[in-house]
Amino acid sequence: MNQISAWSIRNPIPVILLFLVLTIAGIVGFNSMRINNNPDVEFPLIYVGAGRPGAAPSELETQVTRLIEDAVAGLGGVRHMDSTVSDGYSTTIIEFELGTDVERATNDVRNAMAGLRGDLPQDMQEPTVQRIDITGDSLITYVVRSPSMSPEQLSWFVDNDVSRALLAIPGVGEVNRQGGVDREIRVEIDPDRLAALGVTAAQVSQALVSANSDLPGGRVTVAGSERAIRIPGAAGSLEELRETRIPLSGGGSVRLGDLGRVEDAWTEPRAMARHNGQQVVTFNMLRSREASEVKVADRVREVVAEMDEAHPELEIEQITANVEYIEESYLASIEALLLGAALAVLVVFVFLRDIRATIIAAVALPLSLIPTFAVLSATGQSLNGVTLLALSLTIGILVDDAIVEIENIVRHMRGGKSPYDAAIEAADEIGLAVVATTSTIIAVFAPVGFMPGIIGQFFIAFALAACVAVFFSLVVARMLTPLMGAYLLKHSDKHHDADPFWMSPYLRALKTSLRHRWFVLGGGVAIFIGSIFLGMQVPAEPFPAGDQGRASFSVELPPGATLQETDAIVAQMTEVLSQRPEVESVYGSINVAEATVVADLVDKGDRRLSQQAFVRTMVDQFRDVPGARIGAGGGGGGGPGDGTRFSLSLLSDNGPALETATRAVEAEMRNVPGLANVVNTASIARPEILITPKPDQAALMGVSTGAISQTVRVATLGDVDQNLPKYNLGDRQIPIRLMLSEQARQDLSVVENLRVPTATGASVPLSAVADISFGAGPSEITRRDRSRVATITAELEGITVGEAAQRVRALEPVKNLPAGVREVPSGDTEFLAEMISGFAIAFGSGLLLMYAVLVLLFKSFAYPITIMAALPLAIGGAFVGLLLMGSSFSISSLIGVLMLMGIAAKNSILLVDYVIMARREGMTRHEALMDAAHKRARPILMTTVAMGAGMLPIALGLGADVEFRQPMAIAVIGGLITSTFLSLLFIPAVFTIVDDISGFFARRLRKMFEGQRHTPGRPAPAEAE
Repeated sequence: MNQISAWSIRNPIPVILLFLVLTIAGIVGFNSMRINNNPDVEFPLIYVGAGRPGAAPSELETQVTRLIEDAVAGLGGVRHMDSTVSDGYSTTIIEFELGTDVERATNDVRNAMAGLRGDLPQDMQEPTVQRIDITGDSLITYVVRSPSMSPEQLSWFVDNDVSRALLAIPGVGEVNRQGGVDREIRVEIDPDRLAALGVTAAQVSQALVSANSDLPGGRVTVAGSERAIRIPGAAGSLEELRETRIPLSGGGSVRLGDLGRVEDAWTEPRAMARHNGQQVVTFNMLRSREASEVKVADRVREVVAEMDEAHPELEIEQITANVEYIEESYLASIEALLLGAALAVLVVFVFLRDIRATIIAAVALPLSLIPTFAVLSATGQSLNGVTLLALSLTIGILVDDAIVEIENIVRHMRGGKSPYDAAIEAADEIGLAVVATTSTIIAVFAPVGFMPGIIGQFFIAFALAACVAVFFSLVVARMLTPLMGAYLLKHSDKHHDADPFWMSPYLRALKTSLRHRWFVLGGGVAIFIGSIFLGMQVPAEPFPAGDQGRASFSVELPPGATLQETDAIVAQMTEVLSQRPEVESVYGSINVAEATVVADLVDKGDRRLSQQAFVRTMVDQFRDVPGARIGAGGGGGGGPGDGTRFSLSLLSDNGPALETATRAVEAEMRNVPGLANVVNTASIARPEILITPKPDQAALMGVSTGAISQTVRVATLGDVDQNLPKYNLGDRQIPIRLMLSEQARQDLSVVENLRVPTATGASVPLSAVADISFGAGPSEITRRDRSRVATITAELEGITVGEAAQRVRALEPVKNLPAGVREVPSGDTEFLAEMISGFAIAFGSGLLLMYAVLVLLFKSFAYPITIMAALPLAIGGAFVGLLLMGSSFSISSLIGVLMLMGIAAKNSILLVDYVIMARREGMTRHEALMDAAHKRARPILMTTVAMGAGMLPIALGLGADVEFRQPMAIAVIGGLITSTFLSLLFIPAVFTIVDDISGFFARRLRKMFEGQRHTPGRPAPAEAE
């Protein structure tokens, strides 16, 4: 590398050309990169959905879910299976091992479902298998309003026009409508007329399928030309549909219109949406993987604006947008990057007081950063919080090498050399130290990209961005900085060799330290032990809770509650929230017995409460709302949470034992300080009507259980979707749903008197062949890895996930779970455990890799031990900083600690490298140590202050998403302060101890192996002086 610097100085044109090409490639790469909130992580997730309308969760679990899980369990690479069984629908998410080919996994699951179809109930819908190819939250939510259009027309406009336009945009993976209705032809049958005619609703529905359809009829040749035969039997209008004749079992037929009311209506609403209290139709979109959230959102806004202009009869308005937070976070990261770079350059000027030297150092920053974007773009990475965090981290490091080179050149110029000769000599002198510092930093960062699990996938982008940027800083420092120093630096009268004011006291302290080296070593060990103790005091969590300006609430009503009752609760919450000065707007997504309410808050600077404090305040206020359980949060995906909730999951094959255990744990968790709104998912039951066949009477009359099920289901719910007759509108088909009128479905006596067909073709009342009673069953069943799982969740009040986990696991019911019941990692606790184990591996690997690199560079096993002795001092400072600032030990602070390993080693390398060089030139050890401290303390302090200045904007919490980035900057600055000031005294003392020990072993080994080079018959070579 030394020859490279000298070659660059003598051949400036190829070097300039190289950096021009790299800069252009970096600018092109930057412009082509996606802008996202998080890196795209390739999760091999496959979704299997199976519907059986009207089926209870307990039935679906046995008849469908278990069969699906058993069929998939034998596939290769299955890591976890999570199933949710609700009313009429079963969902199974299959997670394969990371690295599994998603296409192959999807085909394997499809083949398994195809082989399973014969074992599943015949009246259920075909299972759907698809890979989960969307990522993140919804980007933007829009509301559609029109004074002249019905809810059905607005809904069709969204489903047809809006979806078609948005899905045509590259990167839009899914468009979802919330609120609104679906159009259908409703046939509300009179139960008394059915009974009088001796026909069932199912028979009427099947007859209508046969009569009301357009069918093919074959092909004939007439007059020498082929003609297709069609049989258009479908009704062309609603009146024609009413006139359709329905055959009766005893002969004859009846007109459909005589059996009940036939009308063009819409399905019974099972969901709705409200914005600021008004019922609305809304839609949102999710991006597909490998797409840019910001760029997709910009294109969506353009298309929606065009549609709004093209349809003057309606209005499309944006009501909330997650992408705005992503845009703000991106801009804040860029601003922090630029501000940190400016502060780092300012520090260089303050120390060197030379505008030319400052310009050379300033050039190193963009020329290290910009080529990094070319590599990131070529490897498919995006501009996200993690990559920008890595680049923010490396700002100080990027300017460090340039500072060391420039300071060394200036020092040689002060000795009377010309800038040209000074640049060549200085670059040659400092070459090993610069290469060693860069190599150790890369050695520390590289293992982060190889961590196992989801966290590892998450930080591949981090490791790549950091390592590439640091590598380019090395290239700049060894090629461009010496070149610019040789041709741009000038001798100045202002240059003088006066030491800074702090140098004399420092050198006196160093002499004292060297005289009492064992006391210094003992002090370092004590600091390390204290660091471990401090680390145990810092609360841990995967991700610090962030303030996105959006307060989310989950609403849950007792099973059996209606949509109208849920809507009334949401309306009450909306009224309360709208009166708060912190709230801009309120949006509610409402389903039967559950809802999610999201309040968009004003800017952070315009409100007194943080997002978390506001949510906590409102949840406490909503406790007075009767008949509803209202908590923080709502929705959510499958990644780490926002740091505001704790969850404990218990797994068992024994349902009663699981319920007993979760109830016991739930009761104890309510008394744990710091936990609020404790919810047990296993404790929810719903009211049911049980229709139990009478075996004797049913067999005597030839009535099967399937006939009873079909009769009741069609009468109360309508036939299954694939069996419904269709009405042709020309551009689409809508279902024709036959069922009892709403009034009849509310009368249990009507259900008792439904006619059930017998084997002879006659029909009998339902009450004659079955008993009807009231009962209860689970409203929802959750399963994991083929066993039932119950989850107890709680909101955190002033404590972190790690503290909550410690307190809950200390509870007696958790320590002594019943036989067959065990705890499984879940939620943020699972990610916390994975994060700590992953970083432990990365930390250990980084230290080993760092040691190996230093051994190779210094050709010694002893000197790297001296260099790495400063690492424990850095950790203590990081923990002190986190404790003083009230920050938690999260992923970002772990990254900061990891980075400190490389920075602390850098300071040591600069000292040790000079000591070795000075001793080689004939100095004694003491003289070499004092000279190294005298000449290298200034660049060490400069680089430390420059790095701290680069981190300062993040540590001060400027911009969006500071909650994630701030702990990292605090840890780095705290560790920098302690490692720099302590290592300047600690490392020289440790060097003398290690040097004495290594010298002792070197002398013994020399005596042991000195005869190995002696050739018999020749005199032994004289020992070197």
